[in-house]
Amino acid sequence: MAWAMWDLGSAAFNAVVTTFVFSVFLTADGNFTDKHTASSKLSIGLTIAGIFIALLAPITGQRADRRGKGTLLLGLNTFAVVACMVGMFWVYPESSLGKMNALYLGIFLLGLGNVFFEFASVNYNAMLGRISTSKNMGTISGIGWGSGYMGGIVLLGLLLFMFLGSEPHAFGVTSTNSMTIRASILVSAIWFGLSALPVLFTIRGRKYESAEADESHHESIIDSYKMLWKTVKDLYHAAPQTVLFLASSALFRDGLAGVFIYGAIIASTVFGFENSDIMIFAIAANVIAGVATYAFGFIEDRIGPKRVILIALGSMIFCGLVVFFLHSRGPIIFWTFGLALTAFVGPAQSASRSFLGRMIPEGREGEVFGLYATTGRAVSFLAPAMYAVFLSLGSLFTGQQDGSEYWGILGIILILLAGLALLIPVKPERAHLNHQA
Repeated sequence: MAWAMWDLGSAAFNAVVTTFVFSVFLTADGNFTDKHTASSKLSIGLTIAGIFIALLAPITGQRADRRGKGTLLLGLNTFAVVACMVGMFWVYPESSLGKMNALYLGIFLLGLGNVFFEFASVNYNAMLGRISTSKNMGTISGIGWGSGYMGGIVLLGLLLFMFLGSEPHAFGVTSTNSMTIRASILVSAIWFGLSALPVLFTIRGRKYESAEADESHHESIIDSYKMLWKTVKDLYHAAPQTVLFLASSALFRDGLAGVFIYGAIIASTVFGFENSDIMIFAIAANVIAGVATYAFGFIEDRIGPKRVILIALGSMIFCGLVVFFLHSRGPIIFWTFGLALTAFVGPAQSASRSFLGRMIPEGREGEVFGLYATTGRAVSFLAPAMYAVFLSLGSLFTGQQDGSEYWGILGIILILLAGLALLIPVKPERAHLNHQA
């Protein structure tokens, strides 16, 4: 449970900051600038953050494990995220910085928080092998994933009751100087910090011994990349189907992340959702995603994880296209097909992890799950980049900036489609496995 508590607390950043509250606050029309300009600048900022993640994430977990510092770095990275969230308290349009400078500060803190959060996630995911066995890894992983959804439901409901619903608000907080939003982020920072403490005090780091690691000399960044490249080459020769799946999952998992990053932004900028509407949608989305994830877990045992992923990705692409083409019909389209789309995010993520577990060559479990955690991070710049590209294309084709934000949906759909295309030829039965059945 100590491990799952971190996942529960992470909803403070994933749900509140990245998806439903702070990012929407930055991009809402008239807060800092017009919604198109704010969305474009946010996408550029997240793209830059994604590039840093792509350059550094693949080796941070690798270096931490070899030194037995995974728990320490989990704590440092987690509280760096918390510090970024606290800094967001000073981001508001009426700030003495001026609207545009305040917007840039908000984008910087959000991007930096994403970098530290992804680094922390690498250390967090690497712990799974230390607290589980091959017989209960799926169950424990599911508890963690479910705790994340539960944390989102509870925290979003709490914030809706305290600050983001109708007045009067808790502690006498008013909307003056955007204090309801700022107080929500501050409470979320405290939530994450407290939730992270149990895992830091109960799970110790475990050193990973390897022939390449040498205590007698300092390992440079270049050395780390050489060792990572050697691991990838060895895996490619031993299990090429596993490598193909890693590439496919990296793409579609980035698309899944994009759904949550930009879903609330689209709800606000395209469909005119108010803060209270977004919070209600967020709670409903987390409930649906959680229930669907548990339900598809049983279905997966009967039809296999690959079919679950194919069904989930195909359904999400369909729902996204409906939202794109029928956006002019108003909020009912987003309430219907947006919520339907969120039902498939959790099942795709859960089945992806178990699919890989069935393909890992004997004796390479920790190594391959480490690559799984980092390959997704290595392409995390794609979703914001494609969102920004299609925003620009939307302005070009429609001849207007304001009102073309729905084009960003196509950028996310394209990433999901690319991941789906790479997944189709994956043949798990031809992977180099030690199947008993």
